[in-house]
Amino acid sequence: MAYFGLLIAVVIIGLALSLFNKWWKLSSNDSSPESQLRTQKGEDGKIEFVRCPVCNTPLAKNENLSSVVYHPMNVPDQRMTIRGCPHCYPVAAPSIRRSCPVCGREVAADGYLIARLFNKPGKKHVIVAGCARCCVKNS
Repeated sequence: MAYFGLLIAVVIIGLALSLFNKWWKLSSNDSSPESQLRTQKGEDGKIEFVRCPVCNTPLAKNENLSSVVYHPMNVPDQRMTIRGCPHCYPVAAPSIRRSCPVCGREVAADGYLIARLFNKPGKKHVIVAGCARCCVKNS
């Protein structure tokens, strides 16, 4: 009978520890808005947010840019166009301003940025050349 009481006490303690552990994991998760944003290392090595090149809005981990990469796919340098992120394309939010990072002019709702995609081993790198108005047509 004493063993039965000891067994119940061990089970209760085990359940209590399990619930405490589950509560601890839930409370220690960083649910701040910054933890949901996509980050990358900058040129200086510091961690910074990934931002849309059209509207400069930080992107969440589940948000992608609307862009088109042109063929051929087997070259190290490809032309691409960037339409924007979910915040500014296809319809911009009221407080969002779509602007070219090169010339600073406003990019129309149906406008885009022209960029170069460099296929480096292990990672891709994008350099924005400008908007359709300021970029050289032969880029």
